[in-house]
Amino acid sequence: MALMSAPRQLTEQELSVDPVDAAKLLLGCVLQADTPQGPVAVRLVEVEAYRGGDDPASHCYRGRTPRNDVMFGPAGRLYVYFVYGMHYCANIVSLTDGVPGAVLLRAGEVITGVDIARARRPSARSTAELAKGPARLTGVLGLDRAHNGINLTDPDSPLRVLAGDPVPAESIKAGPRVGVAVAMDVPWRFWVDGSPAVSTYRRGGKRGTRSG
Repeated sequence: MALMSAPRQLTEQELSVDPVDAAKLLLGCVLQADTPQGPVAVRLVEVEAYRGGDDPASHCYRGRTPRNDVMFGPAGRLYVYFVYGMHYCANIVSLTDGVPGAVLLRAGEVITGVDIARARRPSARSTAELAKGPARLTGVLGLDRAHNGINLTDPDSPLRVLAGDPVPAESIKAGPRVGVAVAMDVPWRFWVDGSPAVSTYRRGGKRGTRSG
């Protein structure tokens, strides 16, 4: 399926807001990657907000480190980290420069480059499962730690975040975050109601923080 004609790229200013507001803004937006095999684009249908010093589930809760440096801004950068020694997770940085905040990209619908996505996720049983979960989403887009810090608001970037059709407020659902050991009941996970690509909810445990 082709992308919409002349999609508008989100700006740094639009993303320089509280992560909860940025999360709702990003639902329905498109993350497009220019890969060696061709373009792959994913419509975001599930995201999760994380703040900094006031959010114990955040990677930035105890301050700035080389690992979480990108999360301190500017907004619109991609924060990528390796988790559980198995896969990558990607976040879009929000808030203002120097103040940490980010939105974990939990799931999406592949709208461009489906064949490429299937080649990267051969175990997926359906198109809806291709980017159903944070690791699957980064996998179909070909993202890894080398993409950490990339500016998604730069028109010349090989990875861009594009405005999609707005999701009606009544179609946005909220609930507890997934896979975190603390602040697990904070309702900062948002998803598009009815999308088959939304991941399965699993309550957190002892495995540590999930994002940010």
